[in-house]
Amino acid sequence: MLDYYSFIKEFQIWRPLTALFFYPIGPGTGFHFLVNCYFLYNYSQRLETGMFAGKPADYFYMLLFNWFCCVVIGLLVNLPILMDPMVLSVLYVWCQLNKDVIVSFWFGTRFKAMYLPWVLLAFNLVLSGGGMMEMLGIMVGHISFFLLFKYPQEFGGPSLLTPPEFLKRIFPDTRYVGGFGTAPQARVPTRPGGTVFGGHNWGRGQTLGGN
Repeated sequence: MLDYYSFIKEFQIWRPLTALFFYPIGPGTGFHFLVNCYFLYNYSQRLETGMFAGKPADYFYMLLFNWFCCVVIGLLVNLPILMDPMVLSVLYVWCQLNKDVIVSFWFGTRFKAMYLPWVLLAFNLVLSGGGMMEMLGIMVGHISFFLLFKYPQEFGGPSLLTPPEFLKRIFPDTRYVGGFGTAPQARVPTRPGGTVFGGHNWGRGQTLGGN
């Protein structure tokens, strides 16, 4: 687990990484762990095949940034396990890129994807009296989404989460094969016959089921 004394004083530098994957499984936590695995696989795959299709280095760099933010916050607020906020941060980015997609939740409820992180927060708050880890995940996801899309596209600022060249060499860009998800509308001129994303049509109006 992530422990300040062990990490800083005893120089156990692996703890920020292991705290991301470690989860105590018991009668009261096993189902929640399975839900985390489902959310991480489902929405991470959608980001990889959607907005980050053909750009593995960009997606990996976003995950590194989210993880770094989770570690810093975890050390500040004494949060020993990072899986929950990390999963929520990935889910939040997808939901912001697909705000109007209708998702399904338990008991047949349906609503726009932009509300899903907050529904999960409220659901956990009611069931277990928690919610802190979900709130931290939403905060990390919002920071990542703002720096990736809002700040450079709507405010005209520089792209602050551009992966370094060595990551591009390790994870080179691949040919775009399709996907879904729509980034916020950019306030920059586009090239003739194309968009700010290089001429790709990322699709609109998808209806996807989610848990």
